[in-house]
Formats: sequence, C-alpha cells, structure tokens
Amino acid sequence: MTIGTLYGISVGPGDPELITIKGLKLLQKSPVVAFPSGVNGKPGMAQQIISQWLDSQQIQLSLEFPYVRDIEILQAAWESAARQVWQYLETGKNVVFACEGDISFFSTFTYLSQTLQKIYPQVQIELIPGVCSPMAAASLLKLPLTIRKEKLVILPAVYSVSELETALDFADVVVLMKINSVYKQVWQVLQQRNLLHKSQVLEKVSLPDMRIYSDLSDRFDLQLPYFSLLIVQVRPRDYENS
Repeated sequence: MTIGTLYGISVGPGDPELITIKGLKLLQKSPVVAFPSGVNGKPGMAQQIISQWLDSQQIQLSLEFPYVRDIEILQAAWESAARQVWQYLETGKNVVFACEGDISFFSTFTYLSQTLQKIYPQVQIELIPGVCSPMAAASLLKLPLTIRKEKLVILPAVYSVSELETALDFADVVVLMKINSVYKQVWQVLQQRNLLHKSQVLEKVSLPDMRIYSDLSDRFDLQLPYFSLLIVQVRPRDYENS
C-alpha cells in the first residue's frame, strides 16, 4: 500500500484569507487535518484560522504540544504526535498539518516532521510556505519591514537584556516575537536608547480584535496576549538615499 504524504500547510497569522491558494486546495481535499491543540480545551490559533474551510467529512486531529521547556516532556509529546499522524499515513491517507504563520518560521511542525522522519524514515513530507506575522504586521503598519541595505534581526523571545542590546547594536530593524512575557524589560532598554517613539506593538496580527500601539513612550504597563510582537526601527530611514 502507498504511504500517505504529510503536508505542512502555512495558514498565516490569523486572517483566514491569508492562506495561499495552494495551501487551501490541499487543506480542503485532505482526508485528515491535524493542528496543535489549544489551551484549556479551547481551539488553538491554527484550528480557528482553518475552521471555516473544513467540512464534516474530514477527520480533525488535535495534537498536544505542551508549552514547556523540559526537553524530555517535549520529546515525548513529539513522539506521541508523530505516532498519531503515522496511523493515518501508513494506511495511505494524506495528512495536512495546519501551522499558524509560516511553516518554516519558528514552527511546531518542524519538531513533528523531524520526529516522524526519525521514527519512520520512509515518510513523505512536503512544506507549503505562507505569510508569517512580521511580514503581515509590516503590511498592516503600511511600512516596509526592510529596504535596500537594512539589516533585520528577529528574536523569538528575549531571555536576556544582552541579547536585545546586541540586536539593537547590529540591526536597522528589530522584531521581537511573543513579547508579552518580557515587555517591561524590553521597554526599559528601549527607553534608555531613546527608541520608544520608534517602536510599535501589534497584538493578534490580522485578527478582527487586533490592536496596534504606536509610540510606546507612555505605555510601560501594557498587558499583552501571547500573540504579540514588537517592531523597532532602530536607525533613521532615508527613502531617497537608501
């Protein structure tokens, strides 16, 4: 029997219409659709994005990926998810894994696919690119993320002030992902460098309840959700001479 293919589908940062045509076609024709489970029994972000594109005939497979740093717990979760997906692949069914943002950009899918390849070397995997949140955020701000020779640094989360300091020394534009847990520390660094007025925070990018905070000078006490990012224009931008 032919083994099914696992497709990693990028579904964008939130707006269901930001999925690519290729991704949507694969999503709608796949017999099995997998996605990361949400927290406390609620639908996860990827599931919410794709829900309107699914029909009742498709099997929906919610996979548990715990929000912890313990590598043993994480590896056990990745192996469990891989075995659940393989149960369908080995019978010839294709499986689509819906991933928020872009499939290659800080993606949960990476751990699933690597674990599958390790346990089942014969597995067939394809990745479908899409829109990631920094690009969507820049579009919503009506600004280019970078131009010409500008250097861009994207940090998944800031675990030390020194990492941010290094990025600000090097880059022309800095994007900080999942800023909620470190926002106050970051705010203080930006204040010291006189960059608060050049910084913008976006929460829930492209969703109906998205919020944008421009000029953070008086916004030390922002209470941000998990899906929040911050863009800093570190150096002046000269469009004419860039």
